[in-house]
Amino acid sequence: MHAFRFGVQLSRADNGPHWRSLVRKIEELGYSTVFLPDHFGDQLAPMVALATAAEATSSLRVGTLVLGNDYRHPLVLAKEAATLDLLSEGRLELGIGAGWMTSDYDQSGITLDPPATRVERLAEAIAVMKTLWSGGGDFAGSHYRLTGAEGVPVPHRRPHPLLMVGGGSRGVLTVAGREADIVGLNPRLAEGFVGPDTLSSIVPERYDRRVEWVRQAAGDRFEDIEIQGLTFFVRVGPDRDRVVEETAAMFRLPTDVAAEVPIALVGSVEEIAEALDARRRRWGMSYWVVHDTDIDAFAPVVAAVAGT
Repeated sequence: MHAFRFGVQLSRADNGPHWRSLVRKIEELGYSTVFLPDHFGDQLAPMVALATAAEATSSLRVGTLVLGNDYRHPLVLAKEAATLDLLSEGRLELGIGAGWMTSDYDQSGITLDPPATRVERLAEAIAVMKTLWSGGGDFAGSHYRLTGAEGVPVPHRRPHPLLMVGGGSRGVLTVAGREADIVGLNPRLAEGFVGPDTLSSIVPERYDRRVEWVRQAAGDRFEDIEIQGLTFFVRVGPDRDRVVEETAAMFRLPTDVAAEVPIALVGSVEEIAEALDARRRRWGMSYWVVHDTDIDAFAPVVAAVAGT
C-alpha cells in the first residue's frame, strides 16, 4: 500500500502576497500538494498560479485537479507542463479529465460533445503529450495531428511529469488505469453539474466498481498507481454521530451509508485516521484532498497520518 499523503484544493487569492503566504502555510503544515481546478468562473488561472506557488515554496508539489482537456491543445499543454515541471524540478502533478461542467462550455462556446467523444479525445491528448515528452515527432489521430512536432523543453521528471487522470465514469477510469500515475476516484458528473445523479453515485458500492474498472485497465501496473479521493465534507472534532447525521441529511443517504462515503471525513483525529486506514484497505485510497476551508482543521490529521 502507498503511504498516506494529503493535498489542498484552492481556487483564488486576494493578491500575490496572499497567494504566496497561503501556499507556504500549506507546505509548513505538512501537506504534499496544492491543487487548482480548471473552470471559467471565479478562480485563478491554474498553470500561472501553480508556477508562482512552486517558486514561493521549496518542496510543495503543485497540481491541477483537473484540467479540462477540451480547453487546450495537447501540444500547448505539453509544453507548458514540461516547462513547469522543469523549473519546479519535478514537482508538477498534471491532472487532466475529459471535461464535464456545462457552464464552462456555455461560457466559452466550446462544443460539448457526447461523453464518449470527449473520453476518446482525452485518451488521444494523453498519447500526444507522451509523444512530445518523449522527444516529439508525428502523430495522426481522429482528433489531433502533429507533423514534426518538437518535444521541448524536456521535463525534469522522466519519462514525463506525474500524470493524474480523474473521473467517475468507466470510460475515463479505463483511460486512467492505462495511462496515469495517480487516479482520482470521483462521483459521476454526467449531468454537467452536481445533481441527483451525482448524489446517487457517492455510495461506497459505486467506488468498489470504480476501483475494479481501474484495476482491469491497469493490469500489472495497478499496484504502482496512487488512488486519490477528493473530499467535499470534512469535520474534525467530537460529536461524530451528530455530524454523520448532518452528512446523511445533506446527501440524502441512510446514516450508516453516510458514515462511509469517500467524499466525507468526519470525527476526531483518531476516528478519521481509522476511516482513512479502512478506505485504503478497501479502495487503495492513500492520497486525500481537502478544500481551502479545511486547511487548519484538518492539519492535525495530516500530522498524525502523513507518511504512514
